[in-house]
Amino acid sequence: MPTRHTISALVENHFGVLCRISGLFSSRGFNIDSLSVGETEDPTISRMTIVVKGDDRVLEQVVKQLNRLVDVIRVIDITQGEFVERELALINVKTRIDTRSEIIQIAEIFRAGVVDVSTNSMTIEVTGKEDKIAAMINMLRDYGINEIARTGTVALLRDSQMKQVAGGGE
Repeated sequence: MPTRHTISALVENHFGVLCRISGLFSSRGFNIDSLSVGETEDPTISRMTIVVKGDDRVLEQVVKQLNRLVDVIRVIDITQGEFVERELALINVKTRIDTRSEIIQIAEIFRAGVVDVSTNSMTIEVTGKEDKIAAMINMLRDYGINEIARTGTVALLRDSQMKQVAGGGE
C-alpha cells in the first residue's frame, strides 16, 4: 500500500517553477493529492506543500531530483518528522429555517465559523487536519452541500525538527 508523504519545498518565486516541480511528480507516476503554494516571509521565496501517496524509494529519488533544480532552495519529506498541518475549507450548505440552528451547532462543534448566510444557504469556514474537514463534510451531507472549496494541506516542521534539519539531521 502506498505511503502518504508530505513534502515541503522552498522555491524561488518565479514563473514556471510550479510547472517544473509538478511535472517531476507526474513523470514518475505520482498523483498529487494536495498542492498548496504561497509566498513566505520573503516575497522572493514561495513554500510549496505537496501531499502524494507512493513508494518510499521512488519518492526519495524524486525529492533528490527536485533538490537539483535551479529554482529549488530546499525540499524535505517532512512525513517522518513532527510537523503541524492544516487545511481550510469553505462549505456552502443548503439551509431552511428549521435546519439553520442545527447546522450552526455542527459548525460550533467543529470550531468552524459561519462566514455567509442567505435565505437558502450558509457558508461555513473550517480549518484543521484533513480528517476533521472530512468529518464535518460528512455531517453536513444530509443537509445538502451546494459547493466545497478546499485549500489543500499546508505544513511546517515543529521548531525542534527545524533545528535538526538546520544542523544537518535530514
